[in-house]
Amino acid sequence: MAAGGLLCAAVGLSALLAATGTEFWLRGRGDNVGLWRICTAGGRCGTDPGPPAMWDATRALMLLAVLAAALGFAAGLSAAGAARRARERVAGISLVLAGLLALLGLAVCTVGVRGSAWRFSWSYILGWVGVVLIGSAGLFHLCAAAKDASPESSESGGG
Repeated sequence: MAAGGLLCAAVGLSALLAATGTEFWLRGRGDNVGLWRICTAGGRCGTDPGPPAMWDATRALMLLAVLAAALGFAAGLSAAGAARRARERVAGISLVLAGLLALLGLAVCTVGVRGSAWRFSWSYILGWVGVVLIGSAGLFHLCAAAKDASPESSESGGG
């Protein structure tokens, strides 16, 4: 189960990184808007994507999600040996937290552009894919920690 969690975490982290770093969250009349800049149909790019509070909150939440996902992925990779169960728990909790942070970031963006002429584009959709994968990875790691039959996890001390 932990191997499935690592696979989901790796792909989900990649999806969150790509979504956070690209400027294809919103599309309208040939213009592309991302978290960091806006590019017009003429190929000119600037750094003012729109209402600052909404974009600042989305940026912060997505960056925190990427950091938590990276921490969870690293903890999942190191989950071997004596502290396996504890590291799987840390990985699971970090990944679930990353999924929740990304979910909040995407929700803030969704509410912020509601009713406008903008359409969501592939970076935004990739963010939602990342939420599902990262959340699933966290659940896989938590289940693996709960099912761990290593001597460290038994209360009888072996035998």
